[in-house]
Amino acid sequence: MGTAPVGSLDVAVAPAVSVSGLVVRYGSLVAVDGVSFSAEAGEVLALLGPNGAGKTTTVETLEGYRRPAAGSVGVLGLDPIADRRRLTPRIGVMLQRGGVYPGIRPPEALRLFAAFYPDPLDPAELLDRVGLAAVAGSTWRSLSGGEQQRLSLALAIVGRPEVAFLDEPTAGVDPGGRQVVRRVVRELAEGGASVVLTTHELEEAERVADRVVIVDRGSVVAAGTPAELTGAGPGDEIRFGAPVGLDRQGLAAAMGASVDEVAPGEYRVATAPTPAAVAALTAWLADEDLALGDLRAGRQRLEDVFLRLTAADDRSSAP
Repeated sequence: MGTAPVGSLDVAVAPAVSVSGLVVRYGSLVAVDGVSFSAEAGEVLALLGPNGAGKTTTVETLEGYRRPAAGSVGVLGLDPIADRRRLTPRIGVMLQRGGVYPGIRPPEALRLFAAFYPDPLDPAELLDRVGLAAVAGSTWRSLSGGEQQRLSLALAIVGRPEVAFLDEPTAGVDPGGRQVVRRVVRELAEGGASVVLTTHELEEAERVADRVVIVDRGSVVAAGTPAELTGAGPGDEIRFGAPVGLDRQGLAAAMGASVDEVAPGEYRVATAPTPAAVAALTAWLADEDLALGDLRAGRQRLEDVFLRLTAADDRSSAP
């Protein structure tokens, strides 16, 4: 929670989105178990987790579709259920799929949604902004999956939301479309909106999010900026890409450290990423006439952190 000066006083400013000790149950199943986090105005927060981790249930509670069994949630200082009538015009919700009449055309859908708000964005300008002007005459059902996603994003923001909840905004979107989505999300935040998004595209989250919250089995297991999360954890290692099935024992002997193939064609050497160690690695690969596809010394990807914290085992089917 930040502060804003008013005259000579500092007045506490509540976060745009707050979740405190949230518990949500489906019968005897605890889908969300004590989750707490917040998102500020002008910030993009990525909520990540494996299937069944509880992230969708958490977001649906913030949207007012689920009632907490314990704990509390707040959006713009309002209760999503008790204050629904006051809150709805101030938020935007992007569903992962569906929610649009199959025969409607993009301009018609945007004009319809714009009519629900007192000061909407111009539908024609927004259609161009999300790169759909060329398919304005197509029906929803005839749009590609990526085009449907971009239209869903446009429908979520046409009302100038102060908080936007985006569910998998880049799912099925091609690289060009991802750039469009990424730009629109950043523009939302730069305009002062709080953006809470869920995604399985970890590289996308690392690119667009200001902060990341990782949930697993209904609980928060990590939170911080992408730089904080990727800089934490094991640092005395070198990761690199090379052909599948290389001679790990031979490399281990040359490096004086163990070598693991953590994924097909991706390797980890358990040694500090000193210049001498990196030189030994590249020299060995050169002697073996093997290509080096990728080299990360002392820095993890968000995907590495995610997989380490959410190591797969027997999971429940909680949403």
